[in-house]
Amino acid sequence: MIKEAGKIALDYFNRRDELIIETKTDPQDVVSIADQNVERIIRDLTREKFPDDGYLGEEHGQEKGSNDYLWVIDPIDGTACFLTGMYAWCISVALMKGDKIVAGFVYDPNTDELFSALTGNNAHLNGKKIETQNVNSVTQGVMGLGTSHRIPPSQLLPFLDNLLSAGGMFIRNGSCALMMSYVASGRLIGYYEPHINPWDCLAGIILIEEAGGWSSPFLENEGLTQGNPILSSASGVANDLQKMAGLA
Repeated sequence: MIKEAGKIALDYFNRRDELIIETKTDPQDVVSIADQNVERIIRDLTREKFPDDGYLGEEHGQEKGSNDYLWVIDPIDGTACFLTGMYAWCISVALMKGDKIVAGFVYDPNTDELFSALTGNNAHLNGKKIETQNVNSVTQGVMGLGTSHRIPPSQLLPFLDNLLSAGGMFIRNGSCALMMSYVASGRLIGYYEPHINPWDCLAGIILIEEAGGWSSPFLENEGLTQGNPILSSASGVANDLQKMAGLA
């Protein structure tokens, strides 16, 4: 399902000059006809196999089902990168049962990399088991960061100062789901964003936890409907990063 949607998204990417672009409340938060159609395709393909499930998507909102399962969809995470021809974008799909994340899938059509995780079944990249980095200091790897204009800069800057002061380093590529997948696969040591929406991070959370890492309790305090901070990392640096983020 996600790979089929990925082929369509990649076709849109290769024809991005033709797309209709809209701006949301945040001038840097944009949506294209590609986002809207790819989400619709994911819902339609999923509904064929699981007609009783519910859906929550970035572009088409929530659709209640008749059971406890909820698909949470970000059709193109990293739309700004997508529209400007950069490759830092992906498709992110998570499955919840009640208040638990039970599956997560992040697909990068540009590299044909499919990150997947099921509860109790480890995390995989194209079918091969992956694990978070075996590190015990932020100096031993690179941290992923994200931010938006939904929050003031003052909510990110203390963490950034603490990280750099401790000898750490960071990147920001524009896609939360992709950077969290990199944490799960050992490419980054962690990811932090002071506020994020559920469709951006739920798949990443289960990927990281099934890969042996740690994630903050995102779903607490109405995280599914209101969003929350997200901090995820390799287990060996989780305590230090929580202190840096003021979450300890």
